[in-house]
Amino acid sequence: MASLSLQSRLCFYSAPSALHSNSRHRRRHGFSIQFPRKTDLKTVCSAAEHSQQQPQQSSEKQAMRKKGKGSTTDADKGVDPVGFLTKLGISHKAFAQFLRERHKALKDLKDEIFNRHLNLKEMASGFEILGMHRHVEHRVDYMEWAPGARYCAIVGDFNGWSPTENCAREGHFGHDDYGYWFIILEDKLKEGEKPDELYFQQYNYVDDYDKGDSGITVEEIFKKANDEYWEPGEDRFLKNRFELPAKLYEQWFGPNSPQTYEELEPIPDAETRYKAWKEQHKDDPPGNLPPFDVIDNGKEYDIYNVFIDPPWREKFRAKKPPIPYWLETRKGRKAWLKKYSPGIPHGSRYRVYFNTPNGPLERVPAWATYVKPGEVNEELRTWPPDAEGSQAYAIHWEPPPESAYKWKHSRPNKPRSLRIYECHVGISGSEPKISSFNEFTKNVLPHVKNAGYNAIQLIGVIEHKDYYTVGYRVTNLFAVSSRFGTPDDFKRLVDEAHGLGLLVFLDIVHSYSAPDEMVGLSLFDGSNDCYFHSGKRGQHKYWGTRMFKYGDPDVLHYLLSNLNWWVVEYHTDGFQFHSLSSMMYTHNGFASFTGDMEDYCNQYVDRDALLYLILANDILHALHPNIITIAEDATSYPGLCEPTSQGGLGFDYYVNLSVPEMWSSLLENTPDQDWSMSKIVGTLIGNRCYADKMLVYAENHNQSISGGKSLAEMLFGQINEHSPDSKDLILKGCSLYRMTRLITFTICGRAFLSFMGNEFGHPKRVEFPMSSNNFSYALAMRRWELLEAEGLHRDFFSFDKDMMKLDEKEGVLSRSFPNIHHVNDSTMVISYMRGPLLFIYNFHPTDSYEKYQVGVEEAGEYQLILNTDEKEYGGQGLIGCDQYIQRTISRRVDGLRNCLEVPLPNRIAQVYKLKRILRI
Repeated sequence: MASLSLQSRLCFYSAPSALHSNSRHRRRHGFSIQFPRKTDLKTVCSAAEHSQQQPQQSSEKQAMRKKGKGSTTDADKGVDPVGFLTKLGISHKAFAQFLRERHKALKDLKDEIFNRHLNLKEMASGFEILGMHRHVEHRVDYMEWAPGARYCAIVGDFNGWSPTENCAREGHFGHDDYGYWFIILEDKLKEGEKPDELYFQQYNYVDDYDKGDSGITVEEIFKKANDEYWEPGEDRFLKNRFELPAKLYEQWFGPNSPQTYEELEPIPDAETRYKAWKEQHKDDPPGNLPPFDVIDNGKEYDIYNVFIDPPWREKFRAKKPPIPYWLETRKGRKAWLKKYSPGIPHGSRYRVYFNTPNGPLERVPAWATYVKPGEVNEELRTWPPDAEGSQAYAIHWEPPPESAYKWKHSRPNKPRSLRIYECHVGISGSEPKISSFNEFTKNVLPHVKNAGYNAIQLIGVIEHKDYYTVGYRVTNLFAVSSRFGTPDDFKRLVDEAHGLGLLVFLDIVHSYSAPDEMVGLSLFDGSNDCYFHSGKRGQHKYWGTRMFKYGDPDVLHYLLSNLNWWVVEYHTDGFQFHSLSSMMYTHNGFASFTGDMEDYCNQYVDRDALLYLILANDILHALHPNIITIAEDATSYPGLCEPTSQGGLGFDYYVNLSVPEMWSSLLENTPDQDWSMSKIVGTLIGNRCYADKMLVYAENHNQSISGGKSLAEMLFGQINEHSPDSKDLILKGCSLYRMTRLITFTICGRAFLSFMGNEFGHPKRVEFPMSSNNFSYALAMRRWELLEAEGLHRDFFSFDKDMMKLDEKEGVLSRSFPNIHHVNDSTMVISYMRGPLLFIYNFHPTDSYEKYQVGVEEAGEYQLILNTDEKEYGGQGLIGCDQYIQRTISRRVDGLRNCLEVPLPNRIAQVYKLKRILRI
C-alpha cells in the first residue's frame, strides 16, 4: 500500500475483478472498456439504480402507508398480477391470491438477484465468466461453482491428470463467498523465448495485428508514460502478481494442507498484520506517492480504515485512465504464437478435481461446452454397451481463429405461422448407426425445405450419457452431444438451416436432470443439495431423475445462462420447454386433476419453478425480441401464454397434448364408424381463448419412440397383403391418415408440428438400442428410400407437401379462429371456414353424399383447391374436374344465409376457396 506501482495503476483502471475479466467479448477481441449501457429490458435495473432508489422508494412507501394510500414504482406501472383472470372473466379468489403472492415473491427474488448481479442480463450471461475462457494475458481462466468443495483444480491430459501440476501452483485464487472457484492456467513459454517484462502483458488471440506489433519497445512506452502521465516514483512494477496469493492458497487449502480448522495455525488479526507490513517496508525508498495510514478509532474491527490524504484523493480521481499507453503494450496473435503454446491446448481432455470433506472427487465441469460420455466406435458412430458406463470427460474446444467456424447466414425473419419439422439427429440416417450433424445437414435439411416446413425442432441434441433415453436425461446442459459431432459441426447445421430459411428450435429439458454422479450434476461437489433439492423433493417420483432447486439464485444463474447460451453461441431461434408439469408440481404432474382452479394453486404447486419460467420468458424476450418459446404442459396451466405483466408465464405457444392422444386412442380402441365428430372438434380446438397460441400435431416422437406406435403403423401395421380385404384396408388407412393430418393442421392454432418421417407415413416405429433389443440399431433410423419408389409413401409425401403449400400460399394458420358451423355426428361430417377457405370432412366409413349442403358466409363461386382423394395422393379420384367449381345457393344452412351443395364421398376431405363474390 505504500507504493502504487505503474502496473497496479494500470490494473486499477483497466482490469476488472476476476469474475468479470474474462468475458467472451474480451476473449474474442482482446480487452475493451465496459461502460454502463442502456438496455431494452423493462424489468431489468442496474444494481446502482436499485440501491440509489431503494431508500427513497421505501421512505415514499412509508409516507403513502401513513396516508392510507398504496404506492407504485415505475417498474410496477402496467403490471396487474391478476390481469389475465380479469380479461378471461375468471373469478377465483384462491387463485387470484396465489397470483398476487407469486408476484410479490418475484419482486423479492429480483431484489436478491440485484444484490449479486448488475441486472438480469448479467444474471443470464454466466457463460461469459464461468467455464473455460481464453484471457488476453496469455492464459486460460477457469471458473466453477462448487460451494461444498474446499479445494478445486483442473486435471487432464495436458497436466498428467494431476490436481496440483499446472493448476494451484500457477495461480489458484480459491473461492468467493458464494462458492465460485477461480483457476488460472498460464500459457507455456516456448523454449528459447524470454518471459514478458510486464505481468499484465496482453495478447490479442484473434487478430494478427494491433498496436503491440508496431515496433515500440516496452522501455519507450514506460518513458513516455512517466514523462506525460505518472508522478515521480510511480514507475515500479511487479513481476508476477499471482505468485504470493497462489503460494498462500496452496499452503492453506491445497491437497496437502491441514484438513481441519484445528490444524490451521491462527491467522494474525488485522492490526498485527498491518504492523508487520509497516515494519517490513520501513526502509523502502521515499517517493512522491500518496500518504497512506490507518485510522484506529479504538473499535475492535478486523479491517482497519485506510486513510488517503484528501488532496491526493482528488488528484487521483481527476486522472483519466492511461488507456493509450496500455494499448501500446498489447501484442497480436503472431506474437502470441511465436512466444507461447497454450496452457490447455485445443482438444485437451479434462475434468474438475474437488477436495471435499468426504474426500477427493473428479467431475465433468458443469459449464463444459463439449463432453465425451465414453469411447465411441468412430466408424459406426455407436457406443458399445460396456462403454456407455465409462468415465466421461470434457474437451477443451478452442480452435484457432483460422479454423473456427464463421457464420455465413443471418437468422430468418419470424414467420406469421410455424410449420415445425421435429427431428432427432442420431436416427436421421438410413443406416443402422448414429448419424452425425454433418450428415443431417447434407441429407435432411434439403428434404425439410422441399417438404415445405419453415422450422426444425431438434430433440436429444444436448449432451446425455445414455443414448436410449432419447436425450431427455441430460447430463451437460451447455454441451452439444459429441455423438453427433463437434460444436462447430452443430453451428454449421444451424447456419445452413438459416440459409434455407428454416428456424431452429431446441427441445430444452430444464424440468429434471440425469441422476448420474460421474457425469452430470448429481452430487456435483459432494453435497446433495448443490443443484437439486435434497430428500424426496429432489427425486422425480417415477422417472428416477433429479429435480432442480429453482429457488436458489445460483441454480437460476445456471439455468437462465444456459438458455441464453444456446441463442448467443449457436444462434438458435427458440425453445420448447419439455414437460413443464414435472417441474411445476411437487407430484411431478402425476395426480388426478379435477378441472377446478384449486389444482393450480394448492400445496403441490412449486412456486419457485413458476418464478423461474417467468424470469426465463422475460429475459429471453427482452434480450432476443424474435425468440419463440413453447410450453409443453399436460395440465393446461392457466396463463401459460399470457404476458408476465398480467400474471401469465409469458410463452408464445403451448402444445395441445390432448390431440395426439385422441387420435391414438381412436385408432387403437374405437371403430371408425363409432367416432364422435363433436369429441374430435372439441379436442382439436382446445381452449378457444388461447386458440391463436396453440401448437397442434397429429403425432410427434412420443407416439413412435421406444415401444409406441406411429399412426401409420396403427393403420397399416396389421395388414396382410395376401388377405382378400387388404386393398380396402389400405384405402381406409390412406384416407384416414390424410384426413387426420389435414383437420389437425387447419382447424386451430398458428403452429403445426410433424415428426421426422411422419410426413410420408413411416411404416416402422423408432426403437433406440438397449438391452431389451440386444442394443440393435435396426429401428433407430429412417427409411428415406421409400420416397424414391412410387407407391404409398411417395403419395403421402406429395399430399403433405401440398398441405404445407396451402398454408404458405393462403396463410391458413395465420388467420383468425375458424367459424366451425357444421358438426354432425350422424352423417359424420365436419365443416368450417377460415377466412375465404371452406374445409369439409366426411369421416363416414360407408356413406357418400351426392349433394351435401354446408353453409358459407359469402355468396359466390368456390373452387376446389385441395382434395384428399386425388389419385396423385393415392386416392380414387372420385370427384371429376367439372365439379371443381361450385356456386352458392341462396338458402339458410348452418345458420348462414348461403350454402354449397358439394359431392362428398366417404372418408374424404376437401378444401374450397372463394374465388369470386356474387352481390345479391
